[in-house]
Amino acid sequence: MEQYNVKLSTLCDQMKFQIVRKSVDYDDLKIYSTVINRPGIQLAGFYDLFDNNRLQLIGKIETAYLERFPPEVRRSKFEMLFSKKIPAIVICHDVEMLPECVEMAEKYDITVFKTNRDTSELLAAMIIYLKDCLAPRITRHGVFVEVYGEGILMLGESGVGKSEAAIELLKRGHRLIADDAVEIKKIGSSSLVGSAAEHIRYYMELRGIGIIDVRRIFGTGSVKISEKIDLVVNLEAWKDDLTYDRLGIEQQYTDILGVSVPFLSIPVKPGRNLAVILEVAAMNNRQKKMGFNAAREFTEQLDDFFDKKENGQ
Repeated sequence: MEQYNVKLSTLCDQMKFQIVRKSVDYDDLKIYSTVINRPGIQLAGFYDLFDNNRLQLIGKIETAYLERFPPEVRRSKFEMLFSKKIPAIVICHDVEMLPECVEMAEKYDITVFKTNRDTSELLAAMIIYLKDCLAPRITRHGVFVEVYGEGILMLGESGVGKSEAAIELLKRGHRLIADDAVEIKKIGSSSLVGSAAEHIRYYMELRGIGIIDVRRIFGTGSVKISEKIDLVVNLEAWKDDLTYDRLGIEQQYTDILGVSVPFLSIPVKPGRNLAVILEVAAMNNRQKKMGFNAAREFTEQLDDFFDKKENGQ
């Protein structure tokens, strides 16, 4: 799987860091890890299992610890850290910059940032941003809509009616996230988020009409930038010789980027109102997440009814 990255300069702009000094390769440096390190234990001299690809954050605690030592000891501690060729170091809380830090950053050509933000708050914000930028991703051909708060990814062959179903859903007050190409990111271990590429966002293709701007026709309330994928629906042409599931007792799943997502296969033929069917699918999927399965309750009631009949009740 492709390893994604984010430029250090982009991260700096996003987090609004003050640049104390730039390394020679500052504009080319890339971050590949979502993990941020607070090097307290390293400044104490322990470097076993140290990952030098991680950004380093220094806050009040690390600064207070370093201020206990004379300049020559602080210089030695910073030299040990910077000699590992870390990508950059961020000084938080707007604490006074220790001269030994800048001195060793110059010696080993390390970028130094400064910010007035709280260390823990900045750490959380950076992890969220990096997880989004570096998340594993894949692009699927389909249409992604939000229906009653549920993200529904519609798949199927071209011409099966995905865009037409999406248009009807928009008219009924639901929202479009992506048409044709859906970019899917794996956020965390079990969550998938879908969005549209920026250059095609809010546009749809309708055969016979062409390209339309959904935001301008239906209003800004009809679109959304991204949404969690809660249900995958495969639309397929109706085949009379196939037997379709009529109860839905067992939940089917499909795998996307190692995450199991609830899956439905819906046959399409003239006369079926796909928009209404997808609305019901969204509400039913939400009920299942809340622990209620109508199909199982129905079969349990039938089993109980026939058991009572057999026992003469």
